Amino acid sequence: MSFAHLTLATRDVIASRDFFAETLGWEPIERPGNIDFEAAWLRIAPGQELHLLHVPDFAPSDFEREFGRHFAVEYPADGFAGLKERLAKRGAEMIDPIRVTPFERFFFRDPNGYIFEVVDADRTPEV
Repeated sequence: MSFAHLTLATRDVIASRDFFAETLGWEPIERPGNIDFEAAWLRIAPGQELHLLHVPDFAPSDFEREFGRHFAVEYPADGFAGLKERLAKRGAEMIDPIRVTPFERFFFRDPNGYIFEVVDADRTPEV
């Protein structure tokens, strides 16, 4: 079993779509025509999508943090420097991890306030 999609609320669908496309390389795709409010779909990986929905009064949760709610994605460690640069240029806040791990990783807060963890795609999982 794997995730088919994740849905995130945002006050600005287009800015959020562009942020994920331009930083993480997630591909905007067509969305269903039966949605009567602003939304955007992005392909994260084959069979995995991010759905962005406009929620005018959206506010991030106080639980967005390393030991709280966050989303973890894999990325090649040799691309971390370039990714961090793209994220910073698009308004992300870099966050140092609290817990030490035997592999490279970092956290960022996206412009909506969500926390993402980026882990080395070639890591050996912790036991």
